[in-house]
Amino acid sequence: MTKIEQHIIDQVRERRKKLGLSQIELSQRLGMSDSFVSHVETPNRRAKYNVNHLNALAKVFKCSPRDFWPEKPL
Repeated sequence: MTKIEQHIIDQVRERRKKLGLSQIELSQRLGMSDSFVSHVETPNRRAKYNVNHLNALAKVFKCSPRDFWPEKPL
């Protein structure tokens, strides 16, 4: 897992928790398998968010896809 990937996962997790969504609920809102978000958030898993996921996540969280990225390179 790279630093940038971990940063994005952390940003999504934080927003998910603020909205009170479970991993399963978020997976379902994304139209993915119930375990998708769990696989992304679990260390040492190979699942990752791609740009299409970030766009869909931004729709769920009503934000910009840019909000998941750091302000400066990591």
